[in-house]
Amino acid sequence: MSKVLIFSENNSVIEKYSQLSEGKFFNFAVCTTENELLSGINDNAYDIYLIDNRNCSGNLKQIIQGVKNVYENAQIILLTPPDNIDNDILSDVNGYICDNYSNNMILNIINTCIKTKSKLDKLTTRNADMKESLYRLNVLYNTSSQFSGTLDIKNLLTYMTDGLERSLSFDLSCTISFGFENEPVLIIHSLYDVSEELINALKFRAVLNYKSLFENKEIPFEIDDTKLKIVKDIKNPHEKFTFSIFQYDNMFAPIDLGDQFFGCIEIFRNKAFTSDDVAYFQTIVRQVSLPLKSAGLYKEIKEKNIELEKLERIKSNFVSIVSHELRTPLTPLKNALSILSSGRCGEFNKDGIHFLDMAKRNVSQLINIINDILDLNKIEAGMMIFKYKKMNIHSIIENVKSNFINVAKENNIGFHAEEQENLPDIYGDSQRLEQILTNLVSNAIKFTPENKHITIKSELLNSSEITPCKYFEDEIKSLKGDYIVVSVIDEGIGMKDENILKAFEMFSQIENSLTRKVGGTGLGLPIVKGMVKAHKGALWCESEEGNGSSFYFAIPVCSENSEIKTVQKEIV
Repeated sequence: MSKVLIFSENNSVIEKYSQLSEGKFFNFAVCTTENELLSGINDNAYDIYLIDNRNCSGNLKQIIQGVKNVYENAQIILLTPPDNIDNDILSDVNGYICDNYSNNMILNIINTCIKTKSKLDKLTTRNADMKESLYRLNVLYNTSSQFSGTLDIKNLLTYMTDGLERSLSFDLSCTISFGFENEPVLIIHSLYDVSEELINALKFRAVLNYKSLFENKEIPFEIDDTKLKIVKDIKNPHEKFTFSIFQYDNMFAPIDLGDQFFGCIEIFRNKAFTSDDVAYFQTIVRQVSLPLKSAGLYKEIKEKNIELEKLERIKSNFVSIVSHELRTPLTPLKNALSILSSGRCGEFNKDGIHFLDMAKRNVSQLINIINDILDLNKIEAGMMIFKYKKMNIHSIIENVKSNFINVAKENNIGFHAEEQENLPDIYGDSQRLEQILTNLVSNAIKFTPENKHITIKSELLNSSEITPCKYFEDEIKSLKGDYIVVSVIDEGIGMKDENILKAFEMFSQIENSLTRKVGGTGLGLPIVKGMVKAHKGALWCESEEGNGSSFYFAIPVCSENSEIKTVQKEIV
């Protein structure tokens, strides 16, 4: 029932309205002094205030404003004689009743104001609900953004708790996490401090809640409340919660995603939770589950990467030690075989010379294999030393051509170079560039049958003029400016299209009769690729089965800051 207060010192006015209120739809109360009215505003809320302006000795505007400040939707009606209507005052009230109004008119005015007050209250409630909803949506959006911005489990749980605290204003939360550290953890976020006795009770409760989720099911993680690690976040350590916290309203939910379990959370609040609170609580807890899964996978990958890096270092050290131990005895063995084959220790018959030559070839081959393994190991570890200087590619091509011209003749293979004249200089390591070209020519000779031809070419090309096959397009896109492009073109067995990329993989051997015959470790092209990359260049090839292969590498020409970059690279 609505409540109406009349403020008047006039007994006849009070009597009139008291009689009007009998048996009506509102309760009627009387206030006769300004002090009584103003002091009682905070203690009693009324829907309608009937203020008689005839006996307001003080400031009528101040009285009206005092009521409005406390009860924004309260309806204020001025009781006034017909000849005493103050238009300035009327702007501050919701209506007026003159002394000559009939009783029915007075009741209609009061009834209209009561309905208006009711509608305003409903509108205010809706606005407050909408404001609360918008606030929570904003918190939910911000919390979701925070979830998507991290892969740290500790941060994700903190964002979840912060989001719940901002929107639900809980007093205490207990979160069990199995990914926060390497052991189960109970995270307590609390408005006030908690005693050791209360912590033990919260631990016991949290473990019971956790185990209750898996009745007649296998528990994902075994935990013991006596050994459960505690992480506390206390906002006001100067006050303490008591065991009365267990009389607060509470909500509990698992933090899981399908069959993947990450923990559980319980929150306590002195004020009862609403159905909207429950829905929001469950939404936040569900939303954190997917990022926690990603964070767990990231943590696992990170740990695996650390383990792999450790294994890689062990492998690298092992390869270096073993290669060194193998190469150490091979060097004197090779020298001894050379001395024996020279005749300085006596002459050997035909069979003896044959076996000596076979031993020398195999020792040389083994040394080359060990050197390849060591080079690849250095490239992978970033430990290969490059001594850059200004030079011309012509000298490299000449050296390699002179080294292989006799080998090509012995295999009945044509071999020549086609060099563009007046090529600009490059900055490079002459020894490594020669090793690059040597590997490519050596491969070409291995896979080129008799009476076929091998050509070394050099030319100046802009990066926009380089058009590789589809497998190397991305690599060539990174090139900018002018490059010296060196190619080794053979008329050998070539490769199937699906085998082109395999040729650049470590220990890769493309299966055919000739590869089985010539053998090899499959390290040549990976080594070449690493060395070309160290020169800020690119390596690619074109091949067709039965029609030969063409291998290309591009080295940038000298520019004004080439030497500066080279010096910096040497320092690194």
